Amino acid sequence: MSLNPFMLGVRFLLELAAIVSFGVLGWREFDAPWRYLLGAVLPLIVAVVWGTFAVPGDPSRNGEATVAVPGAVRLVVEVAVLGGGAVALWAAGLTVTALISAVVLVAYQALAYDRVGWLLSH
Repeated sequence: MSLNPFMLGVRFLLELAAIVSFGVLGWREFDAPWRYLLGAVLPLIVAVVWGTFAVPGDPSRNGEATVAVPGAVRLVVEVAVLGGGAVALWAAGLTVTALISAVVLVAYQALAYDRVGWLLSH
C-alpha cells in the first residue's frame, strides 16, 4: 500500500510540509537577525537529517543510504521529522494547520502499515 503512487505523493507532501514548518517556526518565533538565520537553517538541517539516515534497500527510496541505519532508527527519524513539523506549526501559533498536519500524518501512517512493518523488520 505504501508504494502506491498516491501514498508516495502524500508522503512527499508531508516531507515538504515538515521541512517548511521548521522554517516557519524559526521565522515566527525569533526576532531579527535570528529569524533570517533560523528561517533558512532549520529547514536545511531537517532536510539533511531526512536525506542522510536511511535503511539500505528501502523500496520507497532509491535503495541507497548515505548513513545506513536500522529500520527502527529510520522510523524514529521519520516520526521526529514529520511529527516535529506538526509540533513546529503548533509552537509557531498555527494550531489549525498543525492539527491538519497531524491528522494527515496519522492517517498516512495507518494506511502505510506495511512500510512501518518493513522498517521494524529491517
